[in-house]
Parts: sequence; structure tokens; C-alpha cells
Amino acid sequence: MVSGATDTGAGIALREVEQRYATGAQAVLALAPVSLTVAAGELVVLLGPSGCGKTTLLRIIGGLLRPTRGEVRVGGRDLWHGGRRDDAAVRDLAMVFQEANLFPWLTVAGNIALPLDLRGEPRDARLARAAALAALLGIGGFEKRWPRELSGGMRQRAAIARALACDPGILLMDEPFGALDAMTRDTMNLELQRIWMDTGKTVVLVTHSITEAVFLADRVVLLSPRPGRIDTVIPVGFERPRSLDLAGSPEFQSIVRTLRRRLEEIS
Repeated sequence: MVSGATDTGAGIALREVEQRYATGAQAVLALAPVSLTVAAGELVVLLGPSGCGKTTLLRIIGGLLRPTRGEVRVGGRDLWHGGRRDDAAVRDLAMVFQEANLFPWLTVAGNIALPLDLRGEPRDARLARAAALAALLGIGGFEKRWPRELSGGMRQRAAIARALACDPGILLMDEPFGALDAMTRDTMNLELQRIWMDTGKTVVLVTHSITEAVFLADRVVLLSPRPGRIDTVIPVGFERPRSLDLAGSPEFQSIVRTLRRRLEEIS
């Protein structure tokens, strides 16, 4: 199923977005024109071979990279006005990366509350918000610990809590669990599903894992090799909450096989 998008005021709308990088005398086309709409409250996963432009596309959505051409709208607002980024649109976005990137000189609470500190929020309000988010992410009671005292999974929980501190409408996640062991990754997939269901955030997640994509997504968007373009969009209609046992079902495995076969064809 090939994607086509129109801007209907959804959470995110991309129209004919293209990215070129200048390299020496030539420009490299990293993303071919991409059009995609992500509805408010939807969980969409970007999947594809290495180098296909998944992270580039996520950075464009997050306002970290201005596209060479095309339109990006967040919450119905243009993200770019010429060379100027719309600050109001950016405030509705938050990103989580593969590495937690916590500041080692701040406690867990200090890391979670840092975005609020930068906005000038009162200390009591910051600490209350940090405590609430720590509880939501399953790290309540660890607010006074230092990042070095946490496991990898707990550090990533703190990073997600920090991203949620200012209550963004949209959460962008770039391989957030890629550095974790298999069991911790499974746990974090369940936790992300729970947090998403509890908060109603719009989530766009990049992963290399087909099973992770199918487990988490409302829709899986498969990108082709460079220049990245949308090759296939597969809806995933399993009821929520989903348990890890779902991965053993014939229906789940059928979607996994379809995606794996298509990846092999286009790689």
C-alpha cells in the first residue's frame, strides 16, 4: 500500500519533503519526495534498511533539520517559514535518542526536570513534575540517584521522562531501545505501549527491528534504500494492550514475513 498524504490538521503532515546533502561537487539525494500524515494520538513506526533516511526524516519532523524542499506541518502549523523555524510548533515536539544522554552531574530528578528549569518553572513545580513522571515511567524512588547508578533501561526511562516534562503533544524516538539487551528491550516496548496509552501522545518511532515495529505500531511505514521514499505502509490492527505473546500468533508472524520479504526485495 503506497502512501499519499494531505494536510488535514493532523498531528504531523509532510508534503513532498526532500533532503539533499552537498558533498564535494555533487549533491546527494538522501530523501526522495516523502508525503505522510500522522494523526494525533497515532503511533507510527519508521522501518527500513540502514542508510535509508529514517533518522533524517525524524530530524526533519523534529525541526532539527530543514528540508531542502517540501512542507512540514505540526499540529496544523508550518514548522518552517523560509529559513526560520516556528517556535510554537517546536514546543509541541520532544525527541528521545538511542543513548539516554543524561547529564552525569544532575540527579534523576534534575535530569527529568531540566527542560522545566530552562523554561524558568518554579523549583517546587519542577520537582513535583519530575516525581510524577518518574512514577509514570516506573522509576519512582530513584529521583535522588545519579545516572551512573542506574541500569541502561532505567536511564532510558529517565530520558523518556525528561522528554515528557513539558507535556509535548508529539514524541519522536530514534532507536530508543537499540542499545538494550533483548529482555530489557521487550520490557521497554511494553512500557512504551503503556505510556502511550496513558498519555495519548502522538509517537513516531524509528527502529531496525521488524518485530518491535509490528508490536508497537498502529502503522508501519517502510522506507526504501537511499534515496529514501515511502515504499509500503502496513496498518497493524491488533487490539491494545498487546502482550509479548502476540509475537507468536500466526497473524503477527504474517505481517513480520510480509515486511521481511519486502525488505529483502528492496535492499
